[in-house]
Amino acid sequence: MHTLTAEDLARQPQRLLDGAARGEASLVTRAGEPVLLAVPLGAGVDTREVRLELAARLYERQQISLGVAARISGLSYSEMIDALGARGIATIRLEPGELERELAAFGP
Repeated sequence: MHTLTAEDLARQPQRLLDGAARGEASLVTRAGEPVLLAVPLGAGVDTREVRLELAARLYERQQISLGVAARISGLSYSEMIDALGARGIATIRLEPGELERELAAFGP
């Protein structure tokens, strides 16, 4: 795996693409901390499934929104909801007590 700093990437973005063309994964760091992992998707890789799996895992960890997950995966919003549901990942996330407040708003 090749490592670039954020400054290297800003100065020479083509290095990231050149590494991917050679099949090399690249790690981009800022102040010594990893901020981006670029993984080449070569021939024979089901890129749609890889993108969907990545989007689902990031959404499940609450690192991205549902809309961003849909864009990453290349699915529509409703298709993403279905894909998450098929993986057992909830798309409605309530804070503690939120359901009770919602139900109380509808009255007895």
